[in-house]
Amino acid sequence: MTYTSRFGQSDDDRREELLRKIEHSLQKLTLQELESLYYDMSTKNYINE
Repeated sequence: MTYTSRFGQSDDDRREELLRKIEHSLQKLTLQELESLYYDMSTKNYINE
């Protein structure tokens, strides 16, 4: 049993919920925190320019 099926959410619904929470949290980060996050994500190839 997956996490989403226990609570009656589809994977797409859960994904959208998580994206909303992450976007909201990103707005509260400082520039230094955003730069750190950007560096971490780019070194792990989550960001490709």
